[in-house]
Amino acid sequence: MKRRDFIKNSAAAGVMASVGSFGLLSFTEPPRKKKITILHTNDVHSHIDSFPRDHAQYAGQGGAARRYELIRRIRQENPNTLLLDAGDMFQGTPYFNFYGGELEFKLMSKMGYDAATIGNHEFDNGIEGLAGQLHHAHFRILSANYDFSNTMLDGLTEPYRVFVRDGIRIGVFGLGIELEGLVGKKQYKETKYLDPVEMATEMATVLRDQEQCDLVICLSHLGYEYRGDKISDIKLAGATRDIDLIIGGHTHTFLPKPVVVSNKDGKDVLINQVGWAGVRLGRIDFYFDQNDQKEGEGVSIKV
Repeated sequence: MKRRDFIKNSAAAGVMASVGSFGLLSFTEPPRKKKITILHTNDVHSHIDSFPRDHAQYAGQGGAARRYELIRRIRQENPNTLLLDAGDMFQGTPYFNFYGGELEFKLMSKMGYDAATIGNHEFDNGIEGLAGQLHHAHFRILSANYDFSNTMLDGLTEPYRVFVRDGIRIGVFGLGIELEGLVGKKQYKETKYLDPVEMATEMATVLRDQEQCDLVICLSHLGYEYRGDKISDIKLAGATRDIDLIIGGHTHTFLPKPVVVSNKDGKDVLINQVGWAGVRLGRIDFYFDQNDQKEGEGVSIKV
């Protein structure tokens, strides 16, 4: 069966996407040995409470408490879980106006987030406001294409981080959207925007070759897709190599399942994004066999 047909047929059976470039595991092969679960959010925008029961679109959905319980249950099912966010944690409700990001970071820390990247709305209280709240974030803030050398954020972020779950090395790096024209200069000060394709290429090489990662994940706040030449997750996937998964944000795109895009070498990259306001939680399970072949399947879960 052709790989494209396999993906199509598997999706109908509940398998939402497959990383075929690493070798698909058929149903007759030996049991899978290791399972890594990636949970992710994006563009939560300070939505701490669930939507009202009479909300026209998201009645009773979302909220930090509901997400916490869902994450807790999934971790009980599989302790080898990583929890990530693709930016715009701030701005959207009075909680941010009053607490300035403190509550968002504290709740994410309580939920056990492992890493997040920086969205444009993280600068809404200026770079000083973001820097002043970071001590509440007990998780890694990853940014590979913002140069904070001459700002208060210098040394407070990392370009990438390697996590180990059940012996599997998982490299995660972050990319942010161009701030000029989107955020006021006085908000981001001397922050320099570096080309995301160049930085993604560098990060993927470092993680795959130097850090010997089995799985490479990009946390992107570039946006899913645009008309024209603007860089997006779709374009990034096609212009790079060695990235297995792009977890996106910024465009508030609801994807019911991960999209599969061919990279520069013709290998498959998964791209996923779960809307906004915390009404969905993305879940992607990667399975590793005894030969280190891997496949992934994902779904968007209502919170």
